[in-house]
Amino acid sequence: MKYKITLKGKTYEVQVEKGEAMVLAEYAANAPVAPAAPAPAPAAAPAPAAAAPAPAPAPAGALAAGEVVKSPMPGNILKINVSQGQQVKEGDVLLILEAMKMENEVVSTKTGTVAQIVVSKGAVVETGAPLVVIA
Repeated sequence: MKYKITLKGKTYEVQVEKGEAMVLAEYAANAPVAPAAPAPAPAAAPAPAAAAPAPAPAPAGALAAGEVVKSPMPGNILKINVSQGQQVKEGDVLLILEAMKMENEVVSTKTGTVAQIVVSKGAVVETGAPLVVIA
């Protein structure tokens, strides 16, 4: 089992197998600070002003409708095995993620069509980052 633990401002990704724990990754925990600042700004802005900034961030980070397959761990995208519009079955290998010099297969969580590929070959991703959207 893999766990994320935050302790004294640092986040540790830990894997526990047969009673033994191994630290997979360590990084600074700064996620709570970022969401707190942007949330009040749109609420305080008038309705016309809030509508104008909303379309700008949407194209950059908008995800297609469907089930999002997220990164199970931080790593590098080595290979993408699917293309947008391709039919996939549950368990099909979508892409290869390199983490700690190991190649990990990221598989489809459901049968459907690849609606969007969010990452590109060579990209560095964190745990929970969206990789592929399946409709």
